[in-house]
Amino acid sequence: MMFLGQYEHSLDEKSRIIMPAKFREDLGESFIITFGLDKCLFVYPMEEWERLSLNLQELPLGKKDTRAFKRTLASRALVGSFDQQGRVVIAKYLRDYAAIEKNVVIIGVFERIEIWDVKRWENYSQETEQSYEEIAERIYEKEEQDKQ
Repeated sequence: MMFLGQYEHSLDEKSRIIMPAKFREDLGESFIITFGLDKCLFVYPMEEWERLSLNLQELPLGKKDTRAFKRTLASRALVGSFDQQGRVVIAKYLRDYAAIEKNVVIIGVFERIEIWDVKRWENYSQETEQSYEEIAERIYEKEEQDKQ
């Protein structure tokens, strides 16, 4: 499964958003919503969440940063599901973390979905699009170095 694209939606009065139909199909009946990076929310299909949790189990427990990251990621995660109209409730603590007020952008990022406050997304994407080619160059240079 691969999540791609960008969609705009609004929270309704019960703090629900409509997930794009294609994303709903690939997420399945239940999925994980948790804190993301860059002040957005990450949404994982259960299969991907399990893969991520196995990778996190490999990290050294003796490192303070590892413990802090795992605690935050897991304690802020909740199991989400859709109502009959394809809506999902976004809990208050998740909305607060991502500064989501009303309008959101839902984006596909290959193995996961991200939910952003629309203003925060506009600022972030404007910044990164200006340096997109430079970022790509650095990533590809590092990839070439790692191969050698």
